[in-house]
Amino acid sequence: MDTAELLQRYADGERDFRGLELRNAFLGGADLTEANFRECDLSGANLIGAKLVRTNFREANLTEAHLEADLTEANLISANLHNANMTGAKVRDASLRAANLQGAILKSADFTDAILSETDLRDTDMSRTRLIRCHLGRAKMMKTLLMEANLTEANLTNAILMEANLHGANLTGAILHGVNATNADASDADLSRAQMNSANLASINLQRANLRAANLSWTTLRGADLTEAKLYRAKLCWSNLIGAKLVDAVLIDANIHETNFRNADLTRAVMPNAGTGESGSTSTEVSDQLMALREQIMKGRG
Repeated sequence: MDTAELLQRYADGERDFRGLELRNAFLGGADLTEANFRECDLSGANLIGAKLVRTNFREANLTEAHLEADLTEANLISANLHNANMTGAKVRDASLRAANLQGAILKSADFTDAILSETDLRDTDMSRTRLIRCHLGRAKMMKTLLMEANLTEANLTNAILMEANLHGANLTGAILHGVNATNADASDADLSRAQMNSANLASINLQRANLRAANLSWTTLRGADLTEAKLYRAKLCWSNLIGAKLVDAVLIDANIHETNFRNADLTRAVMPNAGTGESGSTSTEVSDQLMALREQIMKGRG
């Protein structure tokens, strides 16, 4: 079936086009709302400017397709979007669970409230992408570019973010329980009120990051760079900061109960008593925390 026949049949009221081979088809600007393209081969297809609201692309092959289109509420479950271009696409409330988006370009796209759990997003460009309240649980995001992306209240539980670039990203209120973000770059990122229990953030770059009221309990921050990080009221209890760099970091009112600071660099860091380790703490609890911290530091130097 060629594109002219497809569009005519759609105009005549037909909606079921499952299983068709439409490689390199030109469907730019077409209105294909609620059409069924399940298991279709649309690799290399041009859908720029198309209206694909609630369109079904489940298990479809969209490799290298141009999808700068309106995909609101579209079904892209298990679709192959390898190297697809979705720059500026509108993908709000869409489902992309278990889809392959490896190497895709998603710059400035809007995935607000979309489901991307278990997706393959390795090497994907998601810079300045809107992922507000997006579900990204167990997503593979190794080396993903997320510079200045908006992940406000997104759920990234157990996602793999190793070597990902989150520079300047907004993760306010995000859920990051169990994430693996070793060697990632989250410098200048906003992680205020983020929940990161039991996360692996070893060797992460958190320079100048905002971690105000973030929950980092039971988290590994071994070798992390937290230079000038803002940790006001952050929970760091039972976390591992061995060898971490906290130069000029601010930990006012932070909970450092049983935190391991062995061999950490706390030069000019402002500790929970709003001081730099001097006496005069405002509470017995904070005093005890700082005493334990000093003992850890002295043991590390010994």
